[in-house]
Amino acid sequence: MPSSNKDKPKKGKNVSPPKGEGPNIWMQLGLALVVFLALSAGYSLVRDYVTNKSEEVPLSQIATDIDAGKITAITIEGDSLTATYSDKTTKTSRKESEASLTQTLSGFQVSPEKLGAVAIDIKDEGGIRFWFLTLVPILVPALLLFGVIWYLSRQLRGGGGMQAFTFGRSLARLISPEDEVQRVTFKDVAGAKEAKVELTEIVDFLKNPKKFIQIGARIPKGVLLMGAPGTGKTLLARAVAGEAGVPFFSISGSEFVEMFVGVGASRVRDLFQTAKKAAPAIIFVDEIDAVGRIRGTGVGGGNDEREQTLNQILVEMDGFEPNEKVIVMAATNRPDVLDPALLRPGRFDRRVTIDLPDRKDREDILTTHARQKPLGPDVKLFVIAERTPGFSGADLANLMNEAAILAAREDRKELTQFDLIRSIEKVMLGPERTSHVLNRREKEITAYHEAGHAIVSSVLPYADPVHKVSIISRGRAAGYTLKLPFDDKRMQSKKEFLDDIAVSLGGYIAEKMMFDDLTTGASNDLQVLTSLARDMVTLYGMSDKMGPMAFDASRGRAMFGNGLEGGERSEEVAKQIDHEVKQIIDSCYKKAEDVITTHKKAFVAIAKALVEVETIERDEFEKILIANGVTPKKKEDIEHQPLA
Repeated sequence: MPSSNKDKPKKGKNVSPPKGEGPNIWMQLGLALVVFLALSAGYSLVRDYVTNKSEEVPLSQIATDIDAGKITAITIEGDSLTATYSDKTTKTSRKESEASLTQTLSGFQVSPEKLGAVAIDIKDEGGIRFWFLTLVPILVPALLLFGVIWYLSRQLRGGGGMQAFTFGRSLARLISPEDEVQRVTFKDVAGAKEAKVELTEIVDFLKNPKKFIQIGARIPKGVLLMGAPGTGKTLLARAVAGEAGVPFFSISGSEFVEMFVGVGASRVRDLFQTAKKAAPAIIFVDEIDAVGRIRGTGVGGGNDEREQTLNQILVEMDGFEPNEKVIVMAATNRPDVLDPALLRPGRFDRRVTIDLPDRKDREDILTTHARQKPLGPDVKLFVIAERTPGFSGADLANLMNEAAILAAREDRKELTQFDLIRSIEKVMLGPERTSHVLNRREKEITAYHEAGHAIVSSVLPYADPVHKVSIISRGRAAGYTLKLPFDDKRMQSKKEFLDDIAVSLGGYIAEKMMFDDLTTGASNDLQVLTSLARDMVTLYGMSDKMGPMAFDASRGRAMFGNGLEGGERSEEVAKQIDHEVKQIIDSCYKKAEDVITTHKKAFVAIAKALVEVETIERDEFEKILIANGVTPKKKEDIEHQPLA
């Protein structure tokens, strides 16, 4: 399973922001109004200060001061005049528009001798200063208003207010090849070796398409990434774009579908047009099963929005020419529900399956996620990899993060092996419920219940060995028995299934045997084992009486128009299936009961140890088994088990 060492969350550059991510328009409007008022008030204050820095007096006062010899110079600019006094102060006044200053002052009986002693300077009223003072009061408010309108319109386009005008635009997020922060390459991806080999050809085509075209090869138009949740399908698609150095357009299948018919198809057209302009490029559709489900189910008629959108995707992929250098990649964990038209050659004609990581891949993924975390000297990641079979890359990333949180919570600067071990159980079962304290009787019942699981799992040859037993509550479980295989399993046999059912019944039998009573603690065990026994009969053909038939082969697929699943069966067959399921459970019950009865001494010793210490690790557990005559399983014993 792939995993990236870029721990920081990444956000792609939006071609068109998704709905719901835009800012609150009323908050933006209020903020813009406050800014506008503040700027206007500031401009008024500055203008008043500049305009009124000199005292304004009547013209008669100027005439009196000239007569008294107090004024040394007068500057005239239009109808305004500025008088400079002998003490360097200035005062302003205004003269008559129709008359000159000399004529006006003569009317105030100013003697020509006194007026002649004053230096009079006449300035042109035009020029930069004139136009600046004239236009600024008009232009500044206009520019501010224009800026507010532009800002609000931009925010409306980013939010939901202008969606009526951009309803048909694609909501894809773009990751540019120049964005080094968000760029991911195959070096940043751990595991998924086979998938990376398959995708390397796509990288080669995007880098050098001429090599393929010259020899007559046609690169797949579509690549479908299939795998369980958390196996790194999206990360691998980004790594292809990063290796090829091309734009990466990412969108979820659900983002195409709207309540109005035709909107999704319009968004598909816009997305493909945008990608063609940026070619070579990659279009990535995550969770394509949201829009690509089988058509003709009778739900919504032939014109519903999802089917219209799917039809447009099919048309766009058919319209691709080999030289357009645009590749569509999609991811799903439900390939069984996809429309066959999507999967035919010429559309998604290459399918890459991404499996859960094996032990070596898990160690590589843990190493990748540990790069940014300080590890203590006792940390052994290969041990953690051995104890996490079935974990996806996302689970392992979460495991490392939970370990870091545990260390930070306890004010430590390094992660220890104990932190990683605890985080495994936290990811699998949930956090410890320290406030959930069992009373003495409940504690004993839980101890014997878990001891029943543990002793049956330790004795039966095809059950997984026990690594830990605990009666500390985690999540919804009052206690738990941690069973892990020595090696990763790609398939399971009938004998392994039967032993698993017997192990699940161990707790139920232990309660009934020791307390002559039953509690609700075994409810989940019963649900799991019943479902497993039914799958053996109806899906895997593991019933001798029913034979090699799959009665629920269509289970989990889309419902058809008649409201019934494809795997219909008669009442007689259903009755036989129920009878076979009960027979399997009864035989496993007898097997588990015999184990507990035969090894009752070891069973009781395990339960008493649990009551005393609450948690027993593998080494201590095996010591208890050996002391009571039970030989613990070894890896060699499992490898040399008979195949038939």
